[in-house]
Amino acid sequence: MPLPITPPTDESGMTKPDDAWELWFDGTAAPNPGRVGIGALIVSPAGDHHEISTAPGKHGCSNEAELLALAAALEFAQCKGAARLCIHGDSRFVVDCLNGCDSTEIQRLAMLIDQLRMRLAGFAAWELRWLPRHRNKTADRLARAALGLAEKLPKKRKRRK
Repeated sequence: MPLPITPPTDESGMTKPDDAWELWFDGTAAPNPGRVGIGALIVSPAGDHHEISTAPGKHGCSNEAELLALAAALEFAQCKGAARLCIHGDSRFVVDCLNGCDSTEIQRLAMLIDQLRMRLAGFAAWELRWLPRHRNKTADRLARAALGLAEKLPKKRKRRK
C-alpha cells in the first residue's frame, strides 16, 4: 500500500511520514552474471543507521542481486518492527516490477519478485521509488565492498570544444 502523499518530502522527493523507516538498497554482480554482492542502508525514524554489506554466496545477474539486496533490507526492517517504509533504489527493473509497471519471464527473478511482494504486504504502508545511481552511493558502496570491489568513481563529463 503506498504511503499517503503529505509533506514533508526528503531530497529524493519522497513523502516521509515521521514514523517511516528509510531503506536504500543496491546489488552488484561481478562479472554480470557472476558473484553477487548486496548492500543496504536502513535508517530508523529515530535516525539510527544500519548497514548491510554481504556476499550471499550466490551467482546471478545484477537484477537478481538488486532483488536480494531489497529482500535483506526488508527482512532487517521487519525484524526491527518497522511498519511504514520509504524505499529508495536505482534499479528500474526492481522498482517497475514491484510497482506493477513491468514484469519478467525469467522464472528465478519472478519468484524473487513474488516473495518480495509477500514481504511488502506485511508492512502497514510502503513506497518504492527509483532514484539516480549518484543518489544511492552508500548502498552501492556497500554492495561493491561485499565483493571486495572499490567504490565507483563518478564518470567524468566530456568537455565540449
